Amino acid sequence: MISQILTASVIGLDVYKIFVEADINNSLPSISIVGLPDTAINEAKERVRSAIKNSGYDFPNKKVVVNLAPADIKKVGSYYDLPIAIGILAKMGVLEQTEFKDTAFIGELSLDGSIRSVAGVLPIAAGLKEHGIKTLVVPFDNAKEAAIISGLTIIGAKNLVEIVNHFNENSPEHEKIKPTVSNINDYMQEENIANKYDFKDVKGQLKAKKAMEIAAAGAHNILMSGPPGSGKTLLAKCFPSILPPLTFEESLELTKIYSISAMVDPNKPLIINRPFRSVHHTASAVGIIGGGTNPKPGEITLAHRGVLFLDEFTEFPRNVLEVLRQPLEDGKIVIARAKNRLEFPSDFILLGAMNPCPCGYLGDSEKKCTCSEFQIKQYRSKLSGPLLDRIDIVIDVPRLKVNELMEQNLEPAETSEKIRQRVVKARNIQLERYKGLGIYTNSELTPKLIKKFCKPDEQSLLMLKNAVKKFNLSARAYDRLLKLSRTIADLDESENIQLTHIAQAIQYRSYL
Repeated sequence: MISQILTASVIGLDVYKIFVEADINNSLPSISIVGLPDTAINEAKERVRSAIKNSGYDFPNKKVVVNLAPADIKKVGSYYDLPIAIGILAKMGVLEQTEFKDTAFIGELSLDGSIRSVAGVLPIAAGLKEHGIKTLVVPFDNAKEAAIISGLTIIGAKNLVEIVNHFNENSPEHEKIKPTVSNINDYMQEENIANKYDFKDVKGQLKAKKAMEIAAAGAHNILMSGPPGSGKTLLAKCFPSILPPLTFEESLELTKIYSISAMVDPNKPLIINRPFRSVHHTASAVGIIGGGTNPKPGEITLAHRGVLFLDEFTEFPRNVLEVLRQPLEDGKIVIARAKNRLEFPSDFILLGAMNPCPCGYLGDSEKKCTCSEFQIKQYRSKLSGPLLDRIDIVIDVPRLKVNELMEQNLEPAETSEKIRQRVVKARNIQLERYKGLGIYTNSELTPKLIKKFCKPDEQSLLMLKNAVKKFNLSARAYDRLLKLSRTIADLDESENIQLTHIAQAIQYRSYL
């Protein structure tokens, strides 16, 4: 009778239950692994052989056949080492059980039998729980991460010997591994809202600060344009300090993404702060949207529920900027391959900073622009109409005046904490309003929901009509104008959108 061990395969964010079947035949000594394994799994033969021997067990001097079923699912990674070893030990009789119906195993083996940590443990734990698994054996360093999923018994093992002793009934009680338990409330309370960048340290730029407050409150995309040294990058670095805290559901969603990317701290496995991803303009399109031979999340997915900051916006190649269009609209990215179709979430705030022209001084009050009209046109041609249409706020960040620079005769700037309090209040209004609708912020409103929740009065409609004519607004731009107005009204704690809210929203889009 063959031994059968359960494990999992992760493709994108989807988890599939995998059966590791082991058999030993009277034939020439060898190990054969079948079932669509990749190179890392084929190399597991020598790791498993050495790990079993160095753990004090005999390795069968016969032919060992390992099958990974179902055979039509591609198996990638090193976390099949442990279930393969357990399957062989079970077939040899070292383990008293040959089948573990409600128990799954994942982990990479060292040659000495110790178990190394692997990526993607959290989504695996969540996926296996849905498949009816009750106990999950993971590397010791991954135990806290897996224990975030309630309803699973997590066994964190350091080596093969510990696992054998734990599952054999005749082993002493002190050799049994205690299940790992994580207190989610402790992680959520550790949220670090302190930031080394604070809006109180930004000189002047009151209009830009207000625009960023609105962007944070409604999760709106924002683009800043201004001469060098006006404070665009500093404003962007301060932006995370006013974002609202993550809910537990958002934290769990983010941690799954970062777990797959091997970017989780073993000691603090739950992501509790909104991500801020700053990308250099030499980044490739695949680096931004994700993909590769074995598709992994890109920067837009790592920025999910947070911020993607593109400094020197117009220095990015046009094809790289254009790939942002679909995820900005849909809040997800679909990566199609010959054999599968993967979907990664990418609901992020796009934060861009750019100079108005190649020399950077177009429209500057002090320094004259030296660019020709052709150079300016070519420089701005990277910003296509469809991409700009998806940006809610575009603001000018001018050169600081002398009194602002020297901080003379000015009132102290508002702290990030005060701004954050207003942002959180506006977000709570939105959470209450959209309860049960599957959305969190005004930026996620669909055309149907816009009609329901964004109802301007007659005066506001007249102003909107004039704005559509004057700025030649598209249907998308019109909808985004209404969503932006809804956020401004929420910050004012106004139930209805008023004329002043519409006027302010138009002002933030007039630069387009």
